[in-house]
Order: sequence, then structure tokens, then C-alpha cells
Amino acid sequence: MSLPALSDIQDEYEFLDSEDRYRLLIDLGRQLEEMPEALKTDATKVRGCSASVWVYPTQLVDGRLHFLADSNAAITKGVVALVLASVQDRPAAEVAAADIEAALAPFDLSRELSSNRTQGVPNMIALVKETAERLK
Repeated sequence: MSLPALSDIQDEYEFLDSEDRYRLLIDLGRQLEEMPEALKTDATKVRGCSASVWVYPTQLVDGRLHFLADSNAAITKGVVALVLASVQDRPAAEVAAADIEAALAPFDLSRELSSNRTQGVPNMIALVKETAERLK
């Protein structure tokens, strides 16, 4: 199952109240591909998150990046999916140049979610961008 386009997620998100936004994030997290337990290691763990979050990058044959990710917290997993929806299956150079923070700004996550749930977002974004920079 692939993630919907970030613009499609945003269109739906804008019309929901806070409780339904939580549900949308949880549903989005459920749409992430299953990440094998063997990939959930210290090396793939995102630092600075209150929940456990793992992100594992792969490079597709044509140079596009594809990320596997998981979290032990449902809403956090949805936030990870939101971050990945902005870059999934795009060329490494495009991901490296992407302004992920700006792409996520319309979701105003810091207003919608507790700081515990969003504190690791900059680290997730940094990991994605560093990987892209290395692989472009």
C-alpha cells in the first residue's frame, strides 16, 4: 500500500476537527509498509523522539528513494507517514533539495499535537535529507 499524495492528505486534513485529525494521522500510519523487525535497530532509530521511531532508507533501481518506517506509538507513526508522504519515491536529489518543513507547515502539527509527539520531527526530516544528500 502506498501513501497518498501530501496534497490529498492536506485537502482532507483541513476539513477535520482535532479529534478527526488524530484519526487521520493514525490511519495514515497504518498505510506505511510493514517494516521488518530486523531493520528496527539502533542504527535506524531516530534520536530525540519520545516514542520509538525507526526509518530505513532504500534506493530504488532508478535512483528514487523509498523509506520504510515504524513507530511504537500510533499518532507518531502517522506523523512519520506524513513526513514520508512529502518525499517517498522521489529522486534523491529532489529529496535533498525539498523543503519538507514548508510542505508540512499547513498541517500546523505543533498546534495540533503535544510537543512530545512533534519533538522528533526535525530529526526525522534531517535523517531523510541527510540520506538523500548522501545518495544523490
